[in-house]
Amino acid sequence: MSLFEIAKLPNAANSAIHLNEADNVAIARVALQPGQTVYVTGANVVVTQPIPAGHKVAICRIATGARVFRYGQPIGRASTDIAPGEHVHTHNLAYEEHPLEYEFPAGDTTVAAPKPDAPTFLGYRRVEGRVGTRNYIAVVAASNCAAHTVALIARSYEQASLPADVDGVVAFPHGEGCAHTIGPDTEQLRRTLAGVLDHPNVSAAVILGLGCETNQIEHYLGPGAKGSERLVGLTIQESGGTRSTVEAARREIDRLIERAASEHRVEVSAGNIALGLNCGGSDSFSGITANPALGVCSDLLAQIGATAVLAETTETFGAEQLIIARARNRAVAERYLGFVRGYKDYLRRMGGSFDDNPSPGNKAGGLTNILEKSLGAVAKAGSTPMNEAVDYAERVHGPGFVFMNTPGYDPVSLTGLAAGGVNLIAFTTGRGSAIGFPSVPVIKIATNSATWRRMRDNMDINAGRIADGENTVEEIGRETFDMVLRVASGERTASERHGHSEFVPWRIGPVL
Repeated sequence: MSLFEIAKLPNAANSAIHLNEADNVAIARVALQPGQTVYVTGANVVVTQPIPAGHKVAICRIATGARVFRYGQPIGRASTDIAPGEHVHTHNLAYEEHPLEYEFPAGDTTVAAPKPDAPTFLGYRRVEGRVGTRNYIAVVAASNCAAHTVALIARSYEQASLPADVDGVVAFPHGEGCAHTIGPDTEQLRRTLAGVLDHPNVSAAVILGLGCETNQIEHYLGPGAKGSERLVGLTIQESGGTRSTVEAARREIDRLIERAASEHRVEVSAGNIALGLNCGGSDSFSGITANPALGVCSDLLAQIGATAVLAETTETFGAEQLIIARARNRAVAERYLGFVRGYKDYLRRMGGSFDDNPSPGNKAGGLTNILEKSLGAVAKAGSTPMNEAVDYAERVHGPGFVFMNTPGYDPVSLTGLAAGGVNLIAFTTGRGSAIGFPSVPVIKIATNSATWRRMRDNMDINAGRIADGENTVEEIGRETFDMVLRVASGERTASERHGHSEFVPWRIGPVL
């Protein structure tokens, strides 16, 4: 029985969702009260405790030490005897890092050729062959010492009347760039800033430094960087201070705006879309509604030669076996697994655990531990082969399903995706999120109708209609795909209308 069919059952019987025949818990579709009877897999279960919507109810006796299953996968062991009808959550479900069996690909899966009859959108063709969905001038701080000034520069254009084909002047302030160890940490920051400077949604850019910081602007202006007609470098010290720097930057940006105004949207294949996949403020419905629907959208993109990029390494832990089984070849699988192992070492050095990831909001939404969260999170990537695995902020090539190594922390993850070149981001949220990005449109997908109604001003799609029985996963997936095409052509998202522009590079090393 599909989820859609379950939700359409008479009201007395559709209060809980049983996701897999192997599961010994069901998910409360609505809040359940003691004495209420729910119908699950041919049996009547009497609820014995209050169970919030999205939380788990035991559908059979689960002995102490026995595994609890959701999605047909183990998500921990019962820490005490659990009777049918009882609430299953952090008080009686123990986290366990159980060993996983990996099924590595034996050969090499052929990457599907793009469809010649793929749908189209209106985008900006760039000289190097990529296509933008927006046309911005970016002002990027080389270090925290220039952060305030880049914000002043962008702010000075907020009330300006810009040409029709120029989306705006956007700032990239941040807290990094000095007191770094020289090595992987500095290299990663430089890769991240280079990615937002040389981005398909950016017509031209200014890189601004103080002048004496670790991250010197010459790194971005030397051989191999973008041509000087698209990138200008300034320092506050050489420009004569904050006010003089704002004036100098405006002179350069006025010239860049004139150049950007000559660039126009043209009809291009939707195979040029690179969609970043992210979730934040997840709840138990995330893995039932919005994430599987986004997986349908990801598969539709893969079928036409477009790209869908799954991030958040921390939120694949416990589901690695599902991703490895989909790898195009052994090399891609090993690179992804290397990111997971590297993250384990990173956490071990810091005295942390993958299970530190679920936030209080995640748990209030019914997610007990990282295993349960991950199994629902990876659904965003659909079912096609994983063709590529890249490190944080590395250039994404595509096509098809790509994995990027990022933290689960939303602003840092979105920054990595954008620096890798995605020209759109789809973001699922159960508890509610208002995040955006300076130069990349972010589409917000609510996992439940309560959040949709409560935060309507910040949401673009209501996937809660799946749990409500109004639409199927496939229907919401196609609706998401259609919106991706519209946003790629210029339709504004809720986060864009509000001006959300969070930008946080990932710092991995010590502060000196």
